Amino acid sequence: MSLQFRTLELFCRVADLRSFSKAAADCGLTQSAVSQAISGLEESVGASLIDRSSRPLGLTEAGEIYLCGVRDVIRQYNELEQRVRFRGERLTGSVNVGAIYSVGLSYMPEATKVFETQHPDVKVRTEFGSSQRVVQMVLDGGVEFGLVSFPRTTKALGTIPWQSEPMRLVCSADHPFAKRTEVSASELSGMEMVGFERGLVLRQAIDQCLKRAGISVVTQMEFDNADSMVRAIQANRGLGIVPEAAVRRETANGTLRVVACPEIQMVRPLGIIFRRSGKLSRAAIELGSLLLGREMEPELRTKSEAAKADRKKNQTKDRAVSVVA
Repeated sequence: MSLQFRTLELFCRVADLRSFSKAAADCGLTQSAVSQAISGLEESVGASLIDRSSRPLGLTEAGEIYLCGVRDVIRQYNELEQRVRFRGERLTGSVNVGAIYSVGLSYMPEATKVFETQHPDVKVRTEFGSSQRVVQMVLDGGVEFGLVSFPRTTKALGTIPWQSEPMRLVCSADHPFAKRTEVSASELSGMEMVGFERGLVLRQAIDQCLKRAGISVVTQMEFDNADSMVRAIQANRGLGIVPEAAVRRETANGTLRVVACPEIQMVRPLGIIFRRSGKLSRAAIELGSLLLGREMEPELRTKSEAAKADRKKNQTKDRAVSVVA
């Protein structure tokens, strides 16, 4: 990678972190080196890109325009590099993925179909379980990576943020709220609801959300997965708070109704977890990239590994900057 291209990446890191020092630490360079590189870039384009008068740093109008274009250039370059690097390489084998029920059932069928169409010699297998079970499968090496909500980084596990999934208040088509588009917090207080098991992080997050809204409900049934919750809500003319993706089919066909409550605004974070001491197969990385919608491989590296790779590419930090400038 050319030194000029490397400087474009540095500019993006400064823009993202809004700090020369944080960008330097993230890239394994000195603050002075990053500052000089950006100054050289500004001289090259003939415009000031970073607003140094504010803290944290901001972008000038020219900087905002430049950043938008640079991100697109970097994305296209990375995609081109991947196509060239793996040209003619046909992926084979299998990929085992662990997933909590709601995530696996909502996202993996379509992703598996697309991936196996692109790579017909690779078989994707999804193993379902509770969050604790998925974590254990990853740690034991039974699956290459896991899909969970509220992912937690540990010494043994790395995490990659995936998406924030909205939680929705839904009821059966026979529930008194079914003909309503919106209810108030006071109307929910005292209502019977179907819920997740108390020990689950998601249940605790829902309880906290209701408490902040001043809503006290009666949990009549508890389940450890969203699919069972959905079936219980349908069968018992029930009401519950579930992940949006878990009820797309039911809300589309009318067997469940979404009811808005302004006081309840909640999302659950979804993420990919992987074993730090392991190494994912090329097929697993490609599947992870498909799910993420971006390259997975750079996010697998720890900061120290990224810094080491940067130092290897640049050989000598100060020399690299002097050439760029």
